Amino acid sequence: MDLNRRSFLLGVPAAAICSSLQSGPSLAQATISRSTYQVMYAPIDDDIYPIPGIDLTRVDPNYLRKVVPYQTSEAPGTIVVDPRSRYLYLVLRDGMAVRYGVGVGRAGFGWSGNAVIKNKQEWPDWYPPKEMFGRQPELMEQMGELPGGPGMPGGPGNPLGARALYLWQGNKDTLYRIHGTFEPWTIGTNVSSGCIRMINQDVIDLYSHVPDGTKVVVVGSARPKRNQTAARL
Repeated sequence: MDLNRRSFLLGVPAAAICSSLQSGPSLAQATISRSTYQVMYAPIDDDIYPIPGIDLTRVDPNYLRKVVPYQTSEAPGTIVVDPRSRYLYLVLRDGMAVRYGVGVGRAGFGWSGNAVIKNKQEWPDWYPPKEMFGRQPELMEQMGELPGGPGMPGGPGNPLGARALYLWQGNKDTLYRIHGTFEPWTIGTNVSSGCIRMINQDVIDLYSHVPDGTKVVVVGSARPKRNQTAARL
């Protein structure tokens, strides 16, 4: 796994990368220009489906991808999610991390604990659990019959977005996911039913750097952990 800081500034002009990295850890304090972010969050036309560029005026700049100082006892390569600050960190070497903004569970759907990425999928199908159909019966009208049961095939209309990382604890699927979203304006809010949502460009970046078996730590959320395993968005 490549944990070099350069590799997380995908699409950033070389001059901007060199200028930032010359000062080492002070990279985190460097101001990333709007034009640089426009490149990082530009449209993606060479994926399975096209992914639109991000309107940066609709996203809080604090939640855009950045390499920052981050002190933790977790090993490099670990993912740490802090629902209270609505950040996801990918731990690097030398006290640094890639910080991504995320959307997290709304009131009553928070959770915490350790898990591992069991598998990863591009443009994943979505299978809402029975509990979600119970809360939102109108969802059934949007479902088709897939090999795994009623669900929505992967694609631009799918709420799991362009990528999904599936979180397991031991041999049990938690039914929580780290996944993309086509609603980037929800990043930095408590909006989901427990899953961790990311801007599609960011989840693609994370997906490319973490293998199956990666440890994921979700630190204590503002509300007590629910003893539920209903699949969440």
